[in-house]
Amino acid sequence: MPTPFQLPPLPWAEDALDPVISARTIGLHHGKHHAAYVKKLNELVAGTRFADMALEHVIAASVGSEETQKIFNNAAQAWNHAFFWNCLRPPSDGVPAREIARRIDESFGGYAQFKEQFSKAAVDCFGSGWAWLVARGDKLEILATSNAANPLTMGATPLLALDVWEHAYYIDYENRRPEFVDAVIDRLLNWDFAAEQLEKSRPGERKAA
Repeated sequence: MPTPFQLPPLPWAEDALDPVISARTIGLHHGKHHAAYVKKLNELVAGTRFADMALEHVIAASVGSEETQKIFNNAAQAWNHAFFWNCLRPPSDGVPAREIARRIDESFGGYAQFKEQFSKAAVDCFGSGWAWLVARGDKLEILATSNAANPLTMGATPLLALDVWEHAYYIDYENRRPEFVDAVIDRLLNWDFAAEQLEKSRPGERKAA
């Protein structure tokens, strides 16, 4: 029987993020953790109204209800990870494109201030969770969410995500989360993808790739 939700392929080879993130980490993170969320979601929605919904609609329809908490957790984590892979690119010294750079200057006072706040949100996120750069109205904001929560349910458009669950970094960095966070921000963030999400965004709407 076909399943409604599929594990999307990575946008680059498993070893493309070396030496910042190893091929072993990516193989486990994508091939085991992400795949497990998709598999569990398909099991949970089988025979329900959620099986015919787009993933974003499953998230919106299942959030905030104890009855559908497991569906939300797995749907949101499936979406978060698919988004996260696109937020990364092979190591480079890339900088934000002109429009998003301007918005960062307006919203945070400059790239250095953005990096400081984004890094703090990721490092200080207690337990498992995510740091996000989002657009809301005319402003960019930084959010930290716990577990599976994401900005789609908060009236914000995600531009970038950083996964700070331990499985995202422990093989390569052990308990050195700040080192992982700084390395990703400095070398891996896909600012072209963020600019595409910003271009798609409209005040009051929630859109993503």
